[in-house]
Amino acid sequence: MLPSCLPRESFPEEPILTYKSFDLYSDSASVTVSFTDGDGDIGLGPSDLAPPYDTGSVWYFNLFLEYQELHNGEWVTPTLLLPFNYRIPRITPTGQNKALEGDISVAVKPWPIAPAPFDTVRFSVVLVDRALHVSNSVTTEARKLIP
Repeated sequence: MLPSCLPRESFPEEPILTYKSFDLYSDSASVTVSFTDGDGDIGLGPSDLAPPYDTGSVWYFNLFLEYQELHNGEWVTPTLLLPFNYRIPRITPTGQNKALEGDISVAVKPWPIAPAPFDTVRFSVVLVDRALHVSNSVTTEARKLIP
């Protein structure tokens, strides 16, 4: 009998996103993306508050959703809308192989209500790891708002 090893997952050290789903409800939305990260440094802990992760920094957050509305055939990001930024908790694996893959789902609340006649929306999503590697941007499907 010969011993065998499971192959190690090998991913780039910057996060890679893949769009998975976008669901709309009357008062909220849910966005899910799949991710891979080769060095396993996704997420921030409660004690990660020193620069560059301090509350005054853009890097305090590590998941960024950009809301967009369809205006006369062009996608527009409303300027008066609060940003949809999230702080994903640490999910660094134990052991030698630090490669990560999984899904991240966020509930988008409070939900922006687009003024009529602009009733079609989508999100672009970007993830940043602790080394400040920025992922690719993925865009959700367009969805009609639920009245």
